[in-house]
Amino acid sequence: MAAGSARLAVVDFARSTRSLELGEELASFIVDQVVPAEATWAEERAANPDQESPTLQRLAEEARSRGLWNLCVRNTDYGPGLSFVDYAPLAEALGPHRLAQEATNCDAPSNINADAMLAYGSPEQRQRWVEPQLAGQIKSAFAMTEPAVASSDASNLAMTAERHGDSWILDGRKWYVSGVLHPRCRYMMTVANTAPDGPRHGRHTQFIVPVDTPGVTVVRNLPKFGYVDADGHVELSFDRVQVGEDAVLGQVGGGFAIGQARLGPARVQHCMRLIGIAEQALRLMCERSQTRETFGALVSTRANVMDWIAEARIDIDAARLMVLRTAWLMDQQGDKASAPEMSKIKVQVLRTATTVLDRAIQVFGAAGVSDDTPLARWYATVRSLRIADGPDEVHLMAVARRELRRHDPAGRS
Repeated sequence: MAAGSARLAVVDFARSTRSLELGEELASFIVDQVVPAEATWAEERAANPDQESPTLQRLAEEARSRGLWNLCVRNTDYGPGLSFVDYAPLAEALGPHRLAQEATNCDAPSNINADAMLAYGSPEQRQRWVEPQLAGQIKSAFAMTEPAVASSDASNLAMTAERHGDSWILDGRKWYVSGVLHPRCRYMMTVANTAPDGPRHGRHTQFIVPVDTPGVTVVRNLPKFGYVDADGHVELSFDRVQVGEDAVLGQVGGGFAIGQARLGPARVQHCMRLIGIAEQALRLMCERSQTRETFGALVSTRANVMDWIAEARIDIDAARLMVLRTAWLMDQQGDKASAPEMSKIKVQVLRTATTVLDRAIQVFGAAGVSDDTPLARWYATVRSLRIADGPDEVHLMAVARRELRRHDPAGRS
């Protein structure tokens, strides 16, 4: 290396002994306990949506006893304190199993809300909301997206919050608010415009709004590609919802920065879980193609199917390496410094998972669009995530702008 040239950092994806042990325990828990219980859990939620599932309660107790609790929480006061590199393979294992995510208290959006609340909440807010959540007693939601504006540009968010004495009055609508209908959901992190004429990134404030606050109304539970989630992706009306000063999270006008800080780790964890879904879709595609014949030959011998399988293997492995590198950067340099990589993986992983699922559905034929396999529901989830947490176009724009600045002959920043 020439004198004075930049030294390349050594990227180390080696997992700690603790992570390896938890990975083995988690795999056993999923195979032996979660998978056999998934159908019963779904039936219980459908039959009694307002009540906690006995199956979930049993599995949560089992997860706790095995040390599989709050695996995603980096704060050592509330979880094992795994690095993101250590947590990535665990999140991948959890990805195809929503029940396992909830049983280990690693389910979105509650887990990401806790991360943000630990960083920005007051001691009183952490005691009232975060500690019960991390103890598994309550859940939470995140109300950001609005039906009347292009919410991919967060500065557009129009729901208002006006100060009235010692209180704030919130008015507006939110939609696709996930998790509100969970029987243990108790609060929402809610973004509202507190300074319509203020600077673009200083107009909004984050509020903690209890879900039973007068004026908060569930308008409807929205489907995603026809699938309706028992925990809800709801449209909410806020009609003169009154909260106190203690509902402000962080600083007035600091909502945009908190939202961005929250969304970064959320995107990375989504990507980790989606790699697990893509892996399972590839497995199903391989198994199906070797048990079906068309025109006298196994589907697995068809050139296009072989290409799909090979491309899936290559793309999943490449996506996993990108996610691990992002996780390593988060561990080494912090979340904010890793933001450029977060944008890249949000595009790449979602594209990879969508393509693999689409091709697996094609190989399954009619069964692929039915509920006899998890493929159709996974596709609905993954395709919708290409809009949630920042659509592809926003992340591509961010990546392009950084690249243009790097190669600007005029030296403009």
